[in-house]
Order: sequence, then C-alpha cells, then structure tokens
Amino acid sequence: FIEGALVFLLLDFSIYIQHVLSHKIPILWQIHKVHHSDRELDTSTAVRFHPLEIYISMLYKSIVIIILGPSAVLVLIFEIVLSSSAIFNHANLKLPAKIDRLLRKTIVTPDMHRLHHSVREFESSKNYGFNFSFWDRVFDTHLKVSDEYHKKMTLGLESHQSINTDRLIWSLWLPFIKK
Repeated sequence: FIEGALVFLLLDFSIYIQHVLSHKIPILWQIHKVHHSDRELDTSTAVRFHPLEIYISMLYKSIVIIILGPSAVLVLIFEIVLSSSAIFNHANLKLPAKIDRLLRKTIVTPDMHRLHHSVREFESSKNYGFNFSFWDRVFDTHLKVSDEYHKKMTLGLESHQSINTDRLIWSLWLPFIKK
C-alpha cells in the first residue's frame, strides 16, 4: 500500500511538472494553448487538447512509468483518477465556500483551477495542479483570488478573444499560428 501511495504521488508530481513545462517551453506552449483557448471553462475544456499534445503527453507518461515501474493496475487507477480530476477541475460549478476551503487544502477544486485559465499571463502561470493542490503551494505557484475577482475574470487567450475558437479546424491550426 505504501509503495502504491508513493508511486501515485510521484505520478501526480510528474503531471504537475509536465503542466508547468507546457507553459514554460515555447514550443510546448504553442501546442498547449489550444487547451487555454476556451473562453468558457466547463467539462469540455478537460478534453480540449491538440492531438500533438496528447501524443507528447503519452510519450512523457510512458517514460515516467518506465522509470518508476508501477504495476499496470496502479497506472490504470491513476489515469482514471487523473481524468476524473481534470473533468472536476474544469467543471463550471461553484462549491460552497466552506467545502471549497476544506477540499483545496488537499485537492484541486474548480475555483482554484479556474484562475489558471485567465487571459492574464501572471494568473495562468499559477495553479497548475490536477489532483493534489500542495504541489502549487510547495513550488510557489498557488494563487487565491476573491469570488468578486472570479466573476469579472476573462478566460481564454488574450490574443484570440475576437476569434471563434470553438471550431475544430481552428483548434488544429492554432499551434502553427503566430499571434
């Protein structure tokens, strides 16, 4: 059990690192910004990724899995939890304040992750976590803003606010458009 929990933590940490790198390395950001182009955060945002990013993510995770050597069952459980967390984190829902405060001590809540999708670069470079929220606190990438701020916050990409980003063809070409 302890080994499984440790591997689960390390897998989650590797996803945090992957997410940070997808923002910090320019070529990875060009691909990842498809995910950030959504101007309305909802569960569909959780699966809004360019095919190249999915391929790169699979390659990255495969390398991590080879290094860590977890069982196939543990990898499957982790992927189910990761996918479920991504859907939850991107859900357009507002938890009661007390519940959100309690949960975000350990896990990433929709309110916490929503800020990461702000058009403001300073804000979108915060709250990278998917499962566990403590990675953001440990590495000083956590930011909390007021409910009032959330209500007026603009989501998406600053440079693409006037473009219809919902079209599939646009999403496929976005990484190759310099703007």
